[in-house]
Amino acid sequence: MVRLLFCLLMVGTMMEIRPQTGFQEDFLTSPADIVIGGGAAGAGKTYALLMEAARYSGNPEFGGVIFRRTYPQIRAEGGLWDTALKLYPYVGARPKESQLEYIFKSKARIKFSHLEYEKNVLDWQGSQIPFIGFDELTHFSEYMFFYLLSRNRSTCGVKPYIRATCNPDPDSWVASFIEWWINQDEKSPLYGYPIPERAGKLRYFIKDADSIVWGNTKDEVIEQVPHMIEAILKADPTINPHDLVKSATFIPGDIYGNKELLRADPGYLANLMAQDEITQLQLLKGNWKVKVDGDEIINYVKFRDVFSNSFAKGGLKYITADIALKGSDNLIVAVWDGFRLIDIEVLPYSKGNTVIDVIKAMANKWSIPQSRILYDDDGVGGFVDGFIQNAVPFKNAAKPFNEENYKYLRDQCFFKMAERIANDGYYISPEVAQKKVKDHKGKVRTIEGMLAEDRRAIKRDKPDHDGKYAIIPKQQRKNIIGRSTDFMDVWMMREYFELNPQKTGMSAGQVAGMI
Repeated sequence: MVRLLFCLLMVGTMMEIRPQTGFQEDFLTSPADIVIGGGAAGAGKTYALLMEAARYSGNPEFGGVIFRRTYPQIRAEGGLWDTALKLYPYVGARPKESQLEYIFKSKARIKFSHLEYEKNVLDWQGSQIPFIGFDELTHFSEYMFFYLLSRNRSTCGVKPYIRATCNPDPDSWVASFIEWWINQDEKSPLYGYPIPERAGKLRYFIKDADSIVWGNTKDEVIEQVPHMIEAILKADPTINPHDLVKSATFIPGDIYGNKELLRADPGYLANLMAQDEITQLQLLKGNWKVKVDGDEIINYVKFRDVFSNSFAKGGLKYITADIALKGSDNLIVAVWDGFRLIDIEVLPYSKGNTVIDVIKAMANKWSIPQSRILYDDDGVGGFVDGFIQNAVPFKNAAKPFNEENYKYLRDQCFFKMAERIANDGYYISPEVAQKKVKDHKGKVRTIEGMLAEDRRAIKRDKPDHDGKYAIIPKQQRKNIIGRSTDFMDVWMMREYFELNPQKTGMSAGQVAGMI
């Protein structure tokens, strides 16, 4: 049942404060236990969150807390506290600045607080908070959110609930949590955008250890976790299993629905439109697959161009191979025609003889001599030279060529690859881009999708004491996407043959003419 819309009567006047139609109204009328709203800048998210927090301000036993990650974010100009000052005093609420809270006439309270570190959630141990709000949910960790969910309890007659706002962040746990509401079709021009017909639709979930089990109904969720339900009912048969299932939804919004902002400050839209294309995709258009990040070395828009740059030059054929014998990494063998990726073989970890067989089969298929086969020589890849004698070992931590200012050869190749992508120098054929593989979670993905995910993890590291350029270490990249950047690694390795022309069988001048 949809909750009734409400308005707040301004004290001493006949004016009303009510949400705008569209995003704010949808946000305030959703019956879900958890509502995540926003997805673009200027949608009126903070006002919506503050209005929702005041819904039960006439209940003397009601209380709520709205969290930001750090204290300065609460007090920042135009932030939570500033915005509340433009709203709450007009409905009779009295600010207690030293406590960062508002006390309404009924004695209901809304407090603003921060959670800078994960350990700070323990400050709320034993608390009962009927309403919990998160301003910029993507700034909080998954652990923080679910711990505070355990504090979302009520004895004041108001069913406990959570409301959160955010801008898109593809690296955050929130992106995974709301993926049902976001277009996941990597071939679609709407990839990464909210699906309009799913906006505000309720889904149901239960947390099973570290996994989230989803369903379209509560019964559908319950059927998937019989082991949990049986254990709980054994301990207390009076519990209703439906009460264990939470409802959630995502409601997108953008600046075009915020008529009041456009009227009061039309220049804000102009500011967003003046941003680079990637920033616009995220903050103006609300795309969840791009991220504004000054440390990313591969431009998102130019990366997308790679899949249509059919004019990119062909030439000599090469193989680059990333070796995996065990664990969650993949064996990847890529075939290049100049700067065109024309074939790829991806296998989960393989036995040594399988690795050799796959590489040789690809070389025979495309008539590629051993001297133009490059393999990752770090770790398990070292055995290859015993079976393919003329293949070239790639050592990630080797010195860069030509004494250029990079920390390692790996870094040099990544930056050169990014530069060539920016100059429309690479092409990946549809046959390769749309080839299906399984990711580290067993989910079927396309090569294009895996590369797009890898791209986000290829970030610039801070220069060392010598000022050398580098990308972040392998473990940091794993932390971002949950696996190794195997697909980008075999791409990066292609640059080796341009940096070391003698390995191509051509002169440096001939190679330069192909670039």
